[in-house]
Amino acid sequence: MLSQSPGDPGGDTAAPTAPGTPTASEVTATSATLSWAASTDNVGVTGYDVVRVTGDTETRVADSVSNRATVTGLSGNTAYTFAVYAKDAAGNRSTRSATVTVTTTGTPAGTCSVGYRLVGDWGSGFQSEITIRNTGTAAVSNWKLGFTFANGQTINNMWGGTPTQQGGSVSVIPVSYTDTITAGGSVTLGFIANRGATNTAPTTFTLNGRTCTTA
Repeated sequence: MLSQSPGDPGGDTAAPTAPGTPTASEVTATSATLSWAASTDNVGVTGYDVVRVTGDTETRVADSVSNRATVTGLSGNTAYTFAVYAKDAAGNRSTRSATVTVTTTGTPAGTCSVGYRLVGDWGSGFQSEITIRNTGTAAVSNWKLGFTFANGQTINNMWGGTPTQQGGSVSVIPVSYTDTITAGGSVTLGFIANRGATNTAPTTFTLNGRTCTTA
């Protein structure tokens, strides 16, 4: 004849209640802290699993013994959706909490370097290359590059990015194959443009609003 002492999870088939909807705080370019209302259980909650939700796919990104966890390894200026499960000592898992969507901040200062190179100049027009280097420790996705032409240059065609120009001010967003710049990696953009009487190279570049060093 089997006996069960108080707190023994043997025979426990009741799952914890669903955690409360997570809320985000301390959001940076690479991390976010989530907290939620604690679950209850007939024996006792032993921990929580935090999952990233992408469509119908879930990926566990953190675990915690309390109702708070920090998710790391995120990319700047990117939206992520998270949810939480509770679990008990018997291995029972709750239903999933409601989701929360968190958008990380822009690229941290000092984590980008931009090189500008004139490829050819034929009087009325020119071709140039821009190389964006990620000098940080986390990948950067969905970036936005900014720079200014000083001599009336206007971009006609660009590959590797999609430009928007107002006067001398240029903003560039990525195309699919340049959307993510890995840590320590780079992407190169090329373009053909009309030039003015002179063709001074841009001197300042920003990535997600942060000034990059130039190389």
